[in-house]
Amino acid sequence: MRLLLAEDEQELSHALLTILTRNNYSVDAVDNGRDALDYLMAGNYDGAILDIMMPRMDGITVLKNVRAAGNHVPILMLTAKAEVDDRVLGLDNGADDYLTKPFSMKELLARIRAMTRRQESSTGTVLTLGNVSLNRSTYTVSTSSEAFRLANKEYQMLEMLMIHPYQVISAEQFMDKIWGYDSETDQNVVWVYISFLRKKLVALGADISIKATRGLGYSLEKNHD
Repeated sequence: MRLLLAEDEQELSHALLTILTRNNYSVDAVDNGRDALDYLMAGNYDGAILDIMMPRMDGITVLKNVRAAGNHVPILMLTAKAEVDDRVLGLDNGADDYLTKPFSMKELLARIRAMTRRQESSTGTVLTLGNVSLNRSTYTVSTSSEAFRLANKEYQMLEMLMIHPYQVISAEQFMDKIWGYDSETDQNVVWVYISFLRKKLVALGADISIKATRGLGYSLEKNHD
């Protein structure tokens, strides 16, 4: 799951980035509202965490612009202020939730899970294709005989493939969704992770496999008898 983090306090941003990454989120971090708006308009995110008080553009203005553009990405607002008016302003302008600093990391993670749950509810907590299941809560891929807990990017790639079975997903789409559209990582990393996933599917005794379509990308399909 890919998140945008917009927080101008460097220490807090670094702490949040570390915690979110450890909890299997792929995170793009920015330190001002203008960049936050640009990223949200150009990127494909599952959720966003916006500080209200940011340089160049405040979080409420970012929120208004995102919603005016018809973008319904779940958004959690952060602020150092505890006034009711600030919370109401954010919620009235389309925020999904509100968290006042200081907050516990456990509460933040719970709020993120809650606000993105509506997205997951459309496909369910467990994705299934053939004899393979992917648990989106435990990041475990399994068959009736074996199970593996996937690493962060392995999980995110398999999730994309299982949400869109038989649909070709390009290396560029994997890069944009998981590594970020401005990532400097070489696209060959996609092939590396595809190789990891293929080996795990074989070890599971899966009746599905990842097919490569030359020049286009990869798709998850049931094996032919």
